[in-house]
Amino acid sequence: MERVGCGVVQAVAGAMKDLLFPLLVVLVPALAAAQQWTVYGGDLASTRFSPLDQINASNVNRLVVKWMFHTGVPGVFEATPLFEDGVLYFTGPSGYAWALDARTGRSLWQYERAIPAKIGLCCGPVNRGFALAGNRLFLVTIDAHVEALDKKTGQLLWDKVLADYKQGYSATAAPLVVKDKVIVGMAGAEFANRGFVDAYSFTGERLWRLWTIPAPGEPGSETWKDGGDAWKRGGGSTWVTGSYDADLNLLYWGTGNPGPDLNRGVRPGDNLYSNSLLAIDPDTGKLKWHFQFTPHDTHDWDGVNEPVLADIEVSGARRKALLHADRNGFFYALDRANGTFIYGFPYIEQTWAKGLDASGRPIPIPGLDPTKEGTVVCPGLGGGKNWNPMAYNPQTHLVYVPSFESCEKFSVDELLEPRPFLMWMGSVHEAAGATPAWSALRAFDANTGKRIWEFKATTAGRDAALATAGDLVFSGDAEGYFTALHARTGKVLWRLPTGILGGEPGRGIAAPAVTYLLDGKQQVAVVAGSSMFAFQLIER
Repeated sequence: MERVGCGVVQAVAGAMKDLLFPLLVVLVPALAAAQQWTVYGGDLASTRFSPLDQINASNVNRLVVKWMFHTGVPGVFEATPLFEDGVLYFTGPSGYAWALDARTGRSLWQYERAIPAKIGLCCGPVNRGFALAGNRLFLVTIDAHVEALDKKTGQLLWDKVLADYKQGYSATAAPLVVKDKVIVGMAGAEFANRGFVDAYSFTGERLWRLWTIPAPGEPGSETWKDGGDAWKRGGGSTWVTGSYDADLNLLYWGTGNPGPDLNRGVRPGDNLYSNSLLAIDPDTGKLKWHFQFTPHDTHDWDGVNEPVLADIEVSGARRKALLHADRNGFFYALDRANGTFIYGFPYIEQTWAKGLDASGRPIPIPGLDPTKEGTVVCPGLGGGKNWNPMAYNPQTHLVYVPSFESCEKFSVDELLEPRPFLMWMGSVHEAAGATPAWSALRAFDANTGKRIWEFKATTAGRDAALATAGDLVFSGDAEGYFTALHARTGKVLWRLPTGILGGEPGRGIAAPAVTYLLDGKQQVAVVAGSSMFAFQLIER
């Protein structure tokens, strides 16, 4: 009997092993990944959601500053920190980067790149962060290079020219690692150039380039009806990090305004693939499908904002969706397999379109293009949402959208010939409207589009969102306050003035926050002003 019993136990143990091992293969890496923050958007779907819940709605009022690190570098910090194995990695403006001991805030290394004295920039020498693969960190530079650093030492491993900065090219977005490739975007559509998305090997070889403005004879070229060479200066920058669906093997990346920026006269037509979402085969760089948010844009409403991948339920049907809050003021859900329009709605006040048709194409209100006298339109040039990322919580099915309410007067100006280091826009804009600009963090039901709650900021600014399984949403603001809201109600649960006052460039909190597990304890980190703050629950 003992032998029979032992055999039964062994058989059961073997069966359990066979059942549990495949589950552990999936769960162990997933749990390990949940403790880190190794991708710009938190994951390849850009949800900025963490399954950590040690810090939660019931105890977040005990959150305190664990340490601060002062960079001493002036300027606007917009980077998402990465965290892996006890180290925080982040970039700053003007070619700086750091690695910090996440336990103490002590600097492990600092990197500084020499930047040319003269660069054509629309929006400052910002940088939004690293990509990480193995022992290498990847970043782009404001003078349009791609670089790799050794993550342990900060030593430069290689440096490749992305494009010629003397032609107005620059780069600001965190790269995205997809399988064995580093995907990067560029900036500079205000300087009469042509946009693209690139893929590099881990050793620095360029593997493919997808131009965002088609050359004559290529699909989409018929939407540039000037009959000349406007496409060569067509814009379509790719200055915000995209997303990736491994099941579909599709890379998603947004594109910016056409060139010239606001003057429509020299570029009749829809101007593909500006202001669009591109679905790309990451292995080849081939365009699989596209969706254009703002055909023939005349208000600088770049379509670059992050594509968030989420499975939603619409009219009782499960849909693999791509969620996007566009600068034009409309929120979109697209089928991420083929680009089919699912739904769309205005998430801020907009005065330029009657709505969206059945295919998702906007129905413009006539007479609102820029004129010599000036035309007032809402939203303004900054759009309803700029680059500052939103977050999606799969537990609440809510998407948390930094929303900006503004109106501006757009006026046609003389369109000069393109010149190095000078923006080529052909128009001017200024604040207008009876109400000053203001901002809010808004929660929408991703299944229905219904607004659930709103948290108004005291000062207009560009906020960002981090969602967690602890029923929390973290966000900073232009006044330097770091706030935790209840994810389901929007109630303020905790708020800390970082002491970084707004009102000046580089002040307040523009950067997104991250969270991770260190020595078994959940922490939250964010750059406020030019200083990194780390937070942890106070011990009772």
